[in-house]
Amino acid sequence: MISIEDAQRTVLERISTVEGEEVPLLQALNRVTTEDHISPWDIPPADNSAMDGYAFCRATTADRLQVTGFLSAGEVRLTPVPAGEAVKIMTGAPVPPGCDTVVPVEEVEVEGTSVRILSDIKEGRHLRRRGEDIAAGEVALAKGTVLRPQELSLLAAMGKTAVRVHRRARVAIISTGDELVEPGCVPTPGKIINSNSYALAAQVLEAGGEPILLGIAPDTLHDTAEKIRAGTSADFVVLNGGVSVGDKDYVKAAIEELGGSFAFWKVDMKPGKPLAFGEVMGKAVFALPGNPVAAAVSFELFVRPALLRCMGHRHIFRPTVKAFLQEVVHNSATRPHLMRSMVTREEDRYVVSTTGVQCSAKISSLTRGNALMTLPPECSLATGAEVEVMLLDSSFGKSLVEAGVA
Repeated sequence: MISIEDAQRTVLERISTVEGEEVPLLQALNRVTTEDHISPWDIPPADNSAMDGYAFCRATTADRLQVTGFLSAGEVRLTPVPAGEAVKIMTGAPVPPGCDTVVPVEEVEVEGTSVRILSDIKEGRHLRRRGEDIAAGEVALAKGTVLRPQELSLLAAMGKTAVRVHRRARVAIISTGDELVEPGCVPTPGKIINSNSYALAAQVLEAGGEPILLGIAPDTLHDTAEKIRAGTSADFVVLNGGVSVGDKDYVKAAIEELGGSFAFWKVDMKPGKPLAFGEVMGKAVFALPGNPVAAAVSFELFVRPALLRCMGHRHIFRPTVKAFLQEVVHNSATRPHLMRSMVTREEDRYVVSTTGVQCSAKISSLTRGNALMTLPPECSLATGAEVEVMLLDSSFGKSLVEAGVA
């Protein structure tokens, strides 16, 4: 068996980046730029007021000013403001020539057509200088940047309505097994609902990819091979079930029949030991276990990082934290055990507990947690021991809010 770390390295060495495409600005959210973005102009384009107030020249005036004009946002005054005079100015309006300071309306006393400054306003206060955010010709966003809302705001300020980003990777998802029926059916004796395909599709969506649900492959070599062949129109093929060595486990034989090969077949981990990665018809193929927890954990460790790398991301692994156990835990297996866990924060430290029974068919062991805790082989850890946990989703932050510490 290959270790988790060696398996991840093997996968990532074989993943190439998908090409770029131009999309409308809002469709670029959470996607990665394929080129540098250079600002065509200064941002802001002129010195402007940061406050509603009065613009004047601080060095040539006393604390009483004659108000001789008004500027709202969007208006421009080209004639200089004489010494000893001021213009009333709204936030965002360009500061007129002759002015170098703005006093807020809250810090003056109006006396007819003049105002008296009530505070010690220093020269240059409450001005936004031309180009102080981004200068014309500056690389505002570098190639490889993940576009969050704030990056989209900057692109919009640069006049962009569309942006070139790596396209979404397409992931074909296939479940195998005569025992499976699709959601919407009432399972008859011996049948179970194909929940794995929807869980995996959701994981693909969460990572920013495009899932393609190809349904259920019956337990025959021909049907399995045909589903895989159809899946090679995507960037990745992800199968679940049929990956072990049972009489009706046809995934390995089907991939080999299509001329595919494997880089590894088993991984030294629990859950998820019967997990394979290779190539078929020029496309990466992942064969995940059929148990729902094993499939989900395997996706997190191997498919998700590959998917993110494929779409141009540099940070491809989930964050990890050190946490202190709130219970005694055991791993009697000879493999590392990735235990479903709940992480919260107590004062200045993270604490973690398991979600109960760790059966790989128990979907609720995932729904009750927000992390995976890795236990070394054949170990027992006491309450208070420090362990490393991988954070799986945003519910971690929610749990901190609920605990009143975020």
